[in-house]
Amino acid sequence: MAGSVDVDPLSLQVFSNLFSSVAEEMGVRLQRSARSPNIKMRRDFSCAVFDSGGHLLAQAAHIPVHLGAMPLAMQVVAERFDLRAGDVVIMNDPYAGGTHLPDISLVSPAFTDSGERIGYVMSRAHHSDVGGLSPGSMPRSTEIYQEGVIIPPLLLVEGERLNQPLLDLILRNVRTPEERWGDLAAQLAAQRAGESGLLRLADRYGIASVALHGGALHAYAEQVMRALIARIEPGSYRFEDCLDDDGQSSEAVIIRVELRRDAGLTDLEIDFSGSDPQRTGGVNAVLAVTFAACLYVLRCLTGEDAPVNAGSMAPLRINAPAASVVCATPPAAVAGGNVETSQRIVDVLFGALALALPDLAPAASQGTMNNLTFGGYDTLRGRPFAYYETIGGGMGGRPAGSGASAVHDHMSNTLNTPIEVLESEYPLRVEHYRLRAGTGGAGARTGGEGVERDLRFLEPAAVSILSERRRFPPYGLLGGAPGEVGENVLIRGGEQFVLGSKASFTVERDDVLSLRTPGGGGWGGLPAESDSC
Repeated sequence: MAGSVDVDPLSLQVFSNLFSSVAEEMGVRLQRSARSPNIKMRRDFSCAVFDSGGHLLAQAAHIPVHLGAMPLAMQVVAERFDLRAGDVVIMNDPYAGGTHLPDISLVSPAFTDSGERIGYVMSRAHHSDVGGLSPGSMPRSTEIYQEGVIIPPLLLVEGERLNQPLLDLILRNVRTPEERWGDLAAQLAAQRAGESGLLRLADRYGIASVALHGGALHAYAEQVMRALIARIEPGSYRFEDCLDDDGQSSEAVIIRVELRRDAGLTDLEIDFSGSDPQRTGGVNAVLAVTFAACLYVLRCLTGEDAPVNAGSMAPLRINAPAASVVCATPPAAVAGGNVETSQRIVDVLFGALALALPDLAPAASQGTMNNLTFGGYDTLRGRPFAYYETIGGGMGGRPAGSGASAVHDHMSNTLNTPIEVLESEYPLRVEHYRLRAGTGGAGARTGGEGVERDLRFLEPAAVSILSERRRFPPYGLLGGAPGEVGENVLIRGGEQFVLGSKASFTVERDDVLSLRTPGGGGWGGLPAESDSC
């Protein structure tokens, strides 16, 4: 293929895999080098490759809520910086293409020896603590300033020289600075791996061939997305669902969507008008998160082999009113918007698409990431600790089969923290970790089961929970029954205290926290029931 700039189906597939392999290699480097269990074991990170113009070329199979938001972050970096060889930008600001503050992104360019920029690479990793009100930086916040240190796009590395004062400032504002630096160093290593990967492609196939195939892949991804949209009958499809609350009041938070396709066109308008205004509590999603959820849902229905890049986004017209729960404006709190509201946006989109494409859309999955953060001081190990984890539950039944149990679904794509790691790294003992039998919704295709994870604290700690579907169950489709709601329970001295879906509290030695996650909704086969808010 060297010396040729021809594009054919075979070369297009080869380059699709080559671009993705660069992102995958970045991910391997990041995971192996990271310090925290959240990145090393749970793989709570994502990597992507962009062309010389800053347009998304390829992603690794990482975290959908990270990946879909990355193009907006790349746009901000391209507008603000004229990056040179060796430069690395750091950022986590949700109002500049970020998702929430624990997700720290690095962006760097790749230049040939002759000084020609051939692309950019980006890594985004969830850091277990970035300061703020509570350990783990996922508090019941009322403004973004309570959620941790805000890093606008800045040069962490300039011409391969580390900006030590900036790094010192960041590390001084977190509870576990050694772990944070270990994870940031791993991201820097991933950046260099990505740059090297792009340069190898340019050396082997030529810059012109790399650019030509990148453009062809954009066109192909757009064609695939438009073919899916063309299957939707012209018209309007509406659906709504709600979050349990915002963590500050008991009032449900409603998200509404209307999908519209005009006859003769293969653009899809996704309109969130009518969704609730942004709330006091931290369930507000920034536009990047809403965009990521929309891209993810449509991508789920295009087939496994379809590439995801800038072309995939071209047919989508998203209307998310400013200062709403799906398009927050500063200084709204957003910690839960990335992890919880993104899941509910997925639910309303699949609900609307079930009206348009009933042979493709699944019932609701657990609809939450069941976020758990805690921290304190470990007297045995003589060090502070801060921990973050999401916990799996049931997937919804779908036309092709029943939902999986005990999985991290939709906008999350992480793993659980193994019990051995939990107990060796933190002052904890895992009392139970088991399926919640019977929590999946009945139907021709049953919903998956949730899990029960009981943790006994061996040291006092400050704890925060951000969860959902403790009040309104995951819906079934086409007559399938809803999944069971989840439950958060604190067990102290043999007495059980049921907690809300969002909670911040302290635990003492020997307290047990029981997180019981929702099951997925069933699909088909039973009389339909109303699951309205």
